Formats: sequence, structure tokens, C-alpha cells
Amino acid sequence: MLMKGKVGLVTGGGSGMGRAAALALAAEGATVVLAGRTEDKLAMVRGEIIKSGGKAEIKVMDAARREDNEALVQCIESRFGRLDFAFNNAGGHADFKPLHQTSVEESEWIIDLNFKGVYYGVKYQIEAMLRAGGGAIVNNASIFGLRGMHGIAHYVAAKHAVVGLTKAVAQEYAGQHIRINAVCPGATETPNYMRSTGGDVHLLDDMIPMGRIGQPREVAEAVLYLLSDKSAYVTGTTLSVDGGMTA
Repeated sequence: MLMKGKVGLVTGGGSGMGRAAALALAAEGATVVLAGRTEDKLAMVRGEIIKSGGKAEIKVMDAARREDNEALVQCIESRFGRLDFAFNNAGGHADFKPLHQTSVEESEWIIDLNFKGVYYGVKYQIEAMLRAGGGAIVNNASIFGLRGMHGIAHYVAAKHAVVGLTKAVAQEYAGQHIRINAVCPGATETPNYMRSTGGDVHLLDDMIPMGRIGQPREVAEAVLYLLSDKSAYVTGTTLSVDGGMTA
């Protein structure tokens, strides 16, 4: 019960890595607030957690909106009195295309979701954790926060910004009992991955040293480690969960 008695949030908690992380955190005793845009998906994950004997609530919000991140934290503090952890997981990208063919509207949406949503999430989460006396945050940064990739320049830029944000705020709050880290998943079998690859789970096998794509639960285990006291001396790091791709 690594997270027993702790209260926290998972954005993008209705599917993929967010769902897997929420299930893992709840199984370790946490009360998890599932946040995202689609109420039906959040409710299904909440049902899974409750059926397994865990505790979960849902909050419909758009992580790309600053005010939604602020309201989410306020809601949790009002309901539970504190915020102990957060997994800023919400993100994604559209179809691959060259930068000059990418619309301004798409660029702004991708940057708002993948960077600004994390930035404002972290800002309001830290404020709550300072009031609670400490906490832990994990940001989902992707391997494309560590390397380049053609066709999704806006996404790559946003994820690099998430890594920079993680390192900067980790230094700022290390002395105030708040740890901030990032996970950098590689190809992982999520709905977004399946959409962008046409459902081919073996498309990238030859590019991955371990010969297969990852599973959401494998990313969830890394998130659980970074949010738990097992990583009490770890802050400001980026943990690649990618089968060796960035190596």
C-alpha cells in the first residue's frame, strides 16, 4: 500500500496511460481524482477502481484550459482538504505533417494541451502542495521530449518544454518537500498510438531494442514509483520508459 491515505489527480484518466496509472495508484491505497474531457470514459475507469475496492472520483475538465486546471485543484482541496500527488498525463498529437502544412489552429491546440496544460497544472498543484506541506508530481513528457521527430514539430517542441519545466520547478521546490519528475514513454499501445499507426502494434518493432512497443501498465509502474516514497530522493529527473529507444 505505497499510496495509502494519499489523495491525488490523474489528467487524461479515461484511457491509455492515464487509466493504467489511476488503477495502479488506487490499488496501492490512493484516492484518485480522474480528470478529463469525456465523462463516460472517466466513469468507466472509476467503476473499475471501485469494483477492485479502491477509491476514485471524476472531474470533467479540459487540461488545455488554464482555468480548468485551477478549478480542478480547488475542487480537490475543497473535497479532501489537500493534494498529495498529481500525474499530468493529458496530451496527444494529430496526424503527421510538415510544419509549413500545419495550421495555426492545430499548432495552438497541441501546444496548449501538451505544454500549457502541464505548466498551469503544475503551478496550481504546487500551490496546493505548499499548503499541504509537500507532495509529488509526475509529468508525461514522451521520448519526444528528449529527441526530435519529423511531422509533429509542435508536439516535440511542447514535450521538450515539459522536460525543461520539470527540471526548473524541481530545483525551485526541492527544499519544500515537493518532488517533480517526468516520465518519457516511447511507443506505447494507447488509443492515440493505435489511431496514428492504423492499429499496427508491430509497426515500430524493428526500431525498438526490446523488439516490441510498451504497455500502459509498464508506464504506470514508473509513475507509481516516482509518486511514491520509494523515490524519496529523486527529483528533477526524466525516466525513459521506451524499451531502449533513446539509448
